[in-house]
Amino acid sequence: MLDNWLYIGLFVIIAFLVPTIAVILPKLVAPKKPNRIKASIYECGMETVGDTWVQFKVQYYIFALIFLIFDIETIFLFPWAVAFDVLPLFAVFEGIIFILILLAGLIWAWRKGVLEWA
Repeated sequence: MLDNWLYIGLFVIIAFLVPTIAVILPKLVAPKKPNRIKASIYECGMETVGDTWVQFKVQYYIFALIFLIFDIETIFLFPWAVAFDVLPLFAVFEGIIFILILLAGLIWAWRKGVLEWA
């Protein structure tokens, strides 16, 4: 029993150490010779002209968020679909309710006009 917890503890330690090392190691190894040219703003090799602050339409972000939500929920549906024939009836009804909630969200977004690309 403790052997299983050892693997989990080892996984947690490694999961903490890898990103920590990835952040600290470049700070130790990277050359540190700052100058005016290196500290200047770099954008595509050219000096910026005018205002560099560009606002995108909110519709792009909402469209991307809706895509992301439905994409992640598809990942949740995949194991359910694979094990559909061995699931109890209660799990099948839960999956159907989940799909109906997704469908309600899609209908809401459609009626709000979020999916219209104008």
